[in-house]
Amino acid sequence: MALHPAVREAALAAMERLHVPGVAVGVLFDGEEIAEGFGVTSVENPLPVDATTLFQIGSITKTFTATAVMRLVEQGVLDLDVPVRTYLPDLLLADEEVARRVTLRHALCHTSGWPGDLFEDCGPGDDALAKMVDRIASLPQLTPLGAVWSYNNVAYCLAGRAIEIVTGLRFERAIKELLLDPLGMDRTFYDASDAITHRCAVGHVSFDDGPRVSRPWALGRSTRPFAGIASCLRDLLQWARFHLGDGGVPGDGSSERRLLRPATLAHMHAPLAPAGAQAEAIGVTFQTVDIAGIRTIGHGGSWCNQLSVFRLAPARRFAVVVLTNGHRGAEVHGEIVQSALRAYLGARPAEPRYLTLAEADLRAYAGRYNALLDDVELNVDGGTLVLATVRRANAMGSIPEAPLTSPVRLAFRGDDKVVALDPPFKGNKGEFLRGNNREIVWFAWGGRIHRRQS
Repeated sequence: MALHPAVREAALAAMERLHVPGVAVGVLFDGEEIAEGFGVTSVENPLPVDATTLFQIGSITKTFTATAVMRLVEQGVLDLDVPVRTYLPDLLLADEEVARRVTLRHALCHTSGWPGDLFEDCGPGDDALAKMVDRIASLPQLTPLGAVWSYNNVAYCLAGRAIEIVTGLRFERAIKELLLDPLGMDRTFYDASDAITHRCAVGHVSFDDGPRVSRPWALGRSTRPFAGIASCLRDLLQWARFHLGDGGVPGDGSSERRLLRPATLAHMHAPLAPAGAQAEAIGVTFQTVDIAGIRTIGHGGSWCNQLSVFRLAPARRFAVVVLTNGHRGAEVHGEIVQSALRAYLGARPAEPRYLTLAEADLRAYAGRYNALLDDVELNVDGGTLVLATVRRANAMGSIPEAPLTSPVRLAFRGDDKVVALDPPFKGNKGEFLRGNNREIVWFAWGGRIHRRQS
């Protein structure tokens, strides 16, 4: 069964326009799996992309960490709502009260309150994850525990280390035994030495003279709970079948092979709390996004200029997975997901409606806003609020660095809520967060809170 022609056309057109060398698209529809690759794995050593080509899936990895946690919750050895010190008694944080109270739910739902973009390589040894957890103590507490949603990569290392403690296994081995082996996902790896014997895509940065390969390919072992997996369409469609199912091994039918209870899966997928400007809501890791009136759940991923998306429409038993190997891959997979929902499910987005603000009111939002990964500046130009990225940290140390993006216009979609009108951020949402005196303190953008400086 081939991809719908409109989806194929959308993929090819976006790849060409945005100079992304390779894309893999998978759809689960009416119980059938459809998978197709486009382009090449690398401009330096090109091989055709297919359904078994390995891509770095970035933060889609978090769905595996969270699902493993929930298996251990069902077994009674972990609990989402007790202090993490129950499992990590030596946990130290900048704020002792937070260290005493923080739970796995805070970690998995991005409400722990410290900045989360810590990508340190703590070495290849079995103690890498323990060392990474120790590094969290160096991060300042920005917001009260549980009060503000802000995307937090490194908090997932608390969950990964807790998995190690209660299973007695290294994190990667625990995920393999709890999830990958039962589901037959034999082309899903954490270690480059396992991936290297298979066909692998590499990331690229696009310039006027064409795409260039991004290096290094993989980062440290200490990051694996939040972004360490390389996988392929074939395995990720199996992952989608599992999360769209009743917790049993897809195709097995044996109650003895049940990995999770249906109620546990439902809890993971439920809209349990607001998710800032990143999504409408968050469950246990899974983010709820309404697309053209269809409730979807899932996660995106970005790692070494490979960008991906894993999106499910549970009520329609539908899934779409897109893997890309270019730094503008988010735009590519965004267009493909929209095309797939339209082609297969008849989704038609409503015409957006925006608020009109006086220039004097717009100027109240202008200023510079800082975060670990980037600084953004907001200015008023021609009666429109305009965002420019003025600093971007190369936290992952990738070479070459992607060029800074051009300024983009923002429109207000509600009180203190904005959306980008221009590429490369078109459709991305932001939100201004106010303090007790109604002054603007934070700007949530790219999922992270940025502190106002001026």
